[in-house]
Amino acid sequence: MKKNKRTYILLVAVLIIWGFLGYRILGAINPSEKPAVKQDLVGRPYQIALKKRDTFSVHADYRDPFLGTWPDGKKKTLRKKVLAAKKETPQRNIVYSGSLAENGSDQRLFFVTIEGNQQIMAKNEIIQGVKLVNGTSESIKVQYGGRMETIALQK
Repeated sequence: MKKNKRTYILLVAVLIIWGFLGYRILGAINPSEKPAVKQDLVGRPYQIALKKRDTFSVHADYRDPFLGTWPDGKKKTLRKKVLAAKKETPQRNIVYSGSLAENGSDQRLFFVTIEGNQQIMAKNEIIQGVKLVNGTSESIKVQYGGRMETIALQK
């Protein structure tokens, strides 16, 4: 019997809660039709002080980044940078006389005459400001003063 009492009490509580929620929902859907009471304001109406509007303008005096045109057909005069003429390095007197390789080795020694002085050079070696970049038995490639030169074998 004790379980039945609890069940009946809980059932009544659930019905009251659902009834209250249903009443609130129906009241929101169908409001009562009472006429709205009009209230008259007594006294002076409130005046709002209007501030003067802050204005600005945009001066688009730059090149259009997508079309590359200037506004109103005006072209801006651009200063051209004057590049200093590069000092041309004079051609040096370099003669390739031949090469020597050990049997079974990839390393070669090259006989190169620079300004009348004969030198024995290996790849990536620098002598008198001349760097031997690459070489074969037919020709060598040297670099000096920013200039790259290929020199053929002198026979």
